[in-house]
Amino acid sequence: MSAIDKALSSVAWEIIFVDDNSPDNTIDVIRECAARDPRIRGIRRVGRKGLSSAVIEGVLSSSAPFAAVMDGDLQHDECCLVPMFREITEHGYDLVVASRYVVGGDDNGLDGIWRHFLSKGGSSFTRRLLSIQLQDPMSGFFMFKRALFEKAATQMSGTGFKILLDLICSSSLPLKIKEVPTMFKPRRYGESKLDFGVILNLLKFIARMKVKKVLGGIS
Repeated sequence: MSAIDKALSSVAWEIIFVDDNSPDNTIDVIRECAARDPRIRGIRRVGRKGLSSAVIEGVLSSSAPFAAVMDGDLQHDECCLVPMFREITEHGYDLVVASRYVVGGDDNGLDGIWRHFLSKGGSSFTRRLLSIQLQDPMSGFFMFKRALFEKAATQMSGTGFKILLDLICSSSLPLKIKEVPTMFKPRRYGESKLDFGVILNLLKFIARMKVKKVLGGIS
């Protein structure tokens, strides 16, 4: 949170943490921070799990005109937030993606050759199958106009980990999208949630979106 405060010193902000009733008392730490700083809020979810649905719930709980999605494990570079914000407010983009695979970005923070292969391979596979013109469609770090998220939310699957894909594929209008380079930092806390189940769910999601697109559901 101190890193966010420093990075966004020129911008009014709030942080919304969504905790799926984790057993490590995460929500208690969040509440302690919120008691000291009203810009920090926490949502505790009981009986509901999953990154995508957590993001949807968190974004819809906000009244801010813009929102960003980023992980809490410090691998996403908070210094990208202001440049992303300016792309939206000054250049009219609907969605700005922090990309590891455009000039100036890198994915050195990924753990091991297998993660690098899955990330790059998954990005290439997704681009080709869904005709998404992004170098990093698997990014978990992006910013958008909340109004467009509100419109897309009812059509989003709310499942899996790739909320960016869900948002793009669920939008009823063409989106003006910009990618900015980001440095994906080495993991300092926690463990990767990537496993066979996550990969399988992603493949199922891509297959559903492909069918929907073929049938004319995605413009």
